[in-house]
Order: sequence, then structure tokens, then C-alpha cells
Amino acid sequence: MGRAGHRQHEAALTVATAPAALKADNLSSSPSVTASATATTAIASHNRPAYQKFAMAVRPSTIDGLGAFAAEPIPSRRKIGEIRGESISVQEARIRATRSERIMIVELSARKAIDFTRSTDPMRYTNHSCAPNARLCIANGRVEFYALQDIALGDEVTVNYGPTHHEGRLACQCGAPGCIGRL
Repeated sequence: MGRAGHRQHEAALTVATAPAALKADNLSSSPSVTASATATTAIASHNRPAYQKFAMAVRPSTIDGLGAFAAEPIPSRRKIGEIRGESISVQEARIRATRSERIMIVELSARKAIDFTRSTDPMRYTNHSCAPNARLCIANGRVEFYALQDIALGDEVTVNYGPTHHEGRLACQCGAPGCIGRL
């Protein structure tokens, strides 16, 4: 995954509805999807940024809103790509989380977060699954995605968000066998 000596850890990523009643001090990491559910976008190998290692398509998901789908086969244990966005403080991230119904923010540390609301990176549409085929990790201040298994052309890329600001109040919609039922 990363070069030796570089610190990496998994991070929570949440693409979900943020009730307006949530208080900022109860929030942790959470991302938003604001694009039209009917949009379909593909990033071909000749026009994708170098940090996007595999071609991805953004289209409606059976899990929630839009999803990130493999536009080419992705081998197990390979880096799929990254999300780039606006670097903000965790305090600002928690304020923003209370102002939008949908948010897309990942907390990198106790002080730093990245807001992906305006990002054009297809991985920002990665949905949660209790049986994910990829994982999200933080490496050198970047939000990266790695395949946990071979991902076939057309498969939706999913990650387990882990703990979210929803604290079990949001129904999980992944439909995976053994789904925990709540985020």
C-alpha cells in the first residue's frame, strides 16, 4: 500500500443524510453527495488524474444516490484512487455538517478534515457496505481507496464507513448478507 515508514490508518467516511437537529459536537466524519441521481460520468484512462489508478464511472446506485462503479477490472490489493478536496479544520467541518442535508467530509485527524463537496473525483461517490469490496485509508494526509478483492467491470466500489456521526440512527441500505442494519 504505502511506502515503508509512512503512517496509514483507516478513516470513517459517511455519505448520508445529516439531520439538521444534530449538534456539531456530536458529529465526526461524514461526506455528502449533491449531484443529480440521474447523472452518469466515466473517467477514462487517458483523461483521469495520475492519482486515479483505475477508470471509474459515476451512476445511480441501488445502495444510495450515486455510486462509484469500476469502469475496468480492478485487481485485489491495488490502489483504486483518491479523493481530493478542500482542506478545513475539524471545527469548520462540524459546522458545515449541520448546514447541509448531504455532506461529504472526512476527518484526517483531530484538527484537520477534507470537504469533498466540490470535488470532481469519482471516488467521492463511494457508498457504504457492511460487506465492502474496498477500504478507505488515510496516507500522508490523502484519502485513498484500495481493493480488498478483485472488483469486476461494472461492480460498485464500496467501503465500510466505520463509526459515523449518525451514531446508529441511520438505517443501512447496503443489503449485504450480515448487514448490521444501522450507521
